Amino acid sequence: MTVTVVVGNPKPASRTLTAATLVARGLRPEVEPTVIDLVEFGPALLSWGDPAVADAVRAVAGSELVVFASPTFKATYTGLLKLFLEQFEGGTGLEGVLAVPMMLGAGPAHALAPDLLLKPVLVEIGATAALPGLYLSDRTFTEDGVIDRYSGRWRSVAQALAHSSKAANHA
Repeated sequence: MTVTVVVGNPKPASRTLTAATLVARGLRPEVEPTVIDLVEFGPALLSWGDPAVADAVRAVAGSELVVFASPTFKATYTGLLKLFLEQFEGGTGLEGVLAVPMMLGAGPAHALAPDLLLKPVLVEIGATAALPGLYLSDRTFTEDGVIDRYSGRWRSVAQALAHSSKAANHA
């Protein structure tokens, strides 16, 4: 099983990265996730055909489970994540990938943002986004138990869906 974390925070090594990695490990504790911190690509995300970006796109497309993570920025996900998602072919770019939309925010006002804003884009580019999106408090996610409860509730579902989605894709 290949698990990847894609982080669209404009700050390197962010709380968003920490939270997304915890979510990925919670859903698939036996697999160490590959982390793609998009800020490391800088302006390369603005041009098509950059080799490092293309490698990241291939890694994500080849994953069974991907946590797509962003801080809440102007009530939605960041432009950095949007630039990366634009690299995928519509309808098929994430075919066979189980995607988990995850966002961090300062308060509950945007708690539906992962499901209302990020999930539709992931589905549009072919991902299976069957799990509910996850919204976390950027101040309390390490101690409030939300990640543990989410992981406990959805771990077996994520394992079954990720396996069957990739198997169906290779049939």
